[in-house]
Amino acid sequence: MRRADFSYPLPQELIARYPAPERGGSRLLALDGGSGALRDLRFADLAALLAPGDLLVLNDTRVVPARLHGRKASGGACEILLERVLGPRRLLAQARASKGLRPGGTVHLPGGARAAVIGRRGEFYELELDRDALPYLEAHGSMPLPPYLGREAEPADRERYQTVYAGEPGAVAAPTAGLHFDEVMLARLRQAGVDIAKLTLHVGAGTFQPLRSESVETHRLHAERYRLPAETVGAIAATRARGHRVVAVGTTVVRALEAAALPGTLAAGEGETDIFIRPGFRFRVVDALLTNFHLPESSLLVLVAAFAGRERVLAAYHHAIAERYRFYSYGDAMFITPDPAVLAPRGKGA
Repeated sequence: MRRADFSYPLPQELIARYPAPERGGSRLLALDGGSGALRDLRFADLAALLAPGDLLVLNDTRVVPARLHGRKASGGACEILLERVLGPRRLLAQARASKGLRPGGTVHLPGGARAAVIGRRGEFYELELDRDALPYLEAHGSMPLPPYLGREAEPADRERYQTVYAGEPGAVAAPTAGLHFDEVMLARLRQAGVDIAKLTLHVGAGTFQPLRSESVETHRLHAERYRLPAETVGAIAATRARGHRVVAVGTTVVRALEAAALPGTLAAGEGETDIFIRPGFRFRVVDALLTNFHLPESSLLVLVAAFAGRERVLAAYHHAIAERYRFYSYGDAMFITPDPAVLAPRGKGA
């Protein structure tokens, strides 16, 4: 597979630079991965696509205001974008500055804070703040909007670039499929008999990066930290026992569940995963997927293609373009059922 196999032309005006006025106001394109059949719906129609007893799995990560603008001791400007929190005061971050940062140097930050440069980890820098990191970022950081939005974060993004069920701080990008839900929709689904469970996967900045290798098979992803609670594993087992579906809200949920099931049995726990799901992958846990429209030549588009077939997914994207759907983080959504050939045999736990 080549990187160009996952490309498509997108008119720039279809990039949703702002969210819909209401969270549930988006459109929803339903794709049957077995046949390629498409249905143009509204997000409010989601309940009709689910059955009582289905399990909706959400990612409850909370986006940290992860972007900071500071200056090096020399006076040169420096922009820092958090990748992950390593400890109470220690960060792993990208840094943009002329001539880069040197170990032993200092970055002066808003509010009188300072960050010592500890060293490099590949393309990232390890930094030590002179105060607790998460409260400082909440007070002085800005929301790390994706670069393709072409604008700076605004006050409203503090709320809208965050799911209503966000709880565990640590992400630098939103699990965007969840942005469509409001409390009314969640209550409506529960009343309809749909069960809801949660896990945590802290999305890293690498989610925005396109495939770097011409060969898809040689591409490598940054590791992201996840936690899968025992309650969610139990809910999945109960759903399986009833013969119902596990529906992942977002590719981050797919990655966490399928990574946790790689040993053969789905088990609760936490760890890091750099799993790259591409065509040929056999899905052990996920039976349906709610997701947004993804960038061309991205690992997320490759994952969706693995679930429903590359040709059918790209045909759905071309349909969405012709029908003027809104794309990317603040855009519209898809509900995808898989190509049956990609599903591993189902047990009660995975």
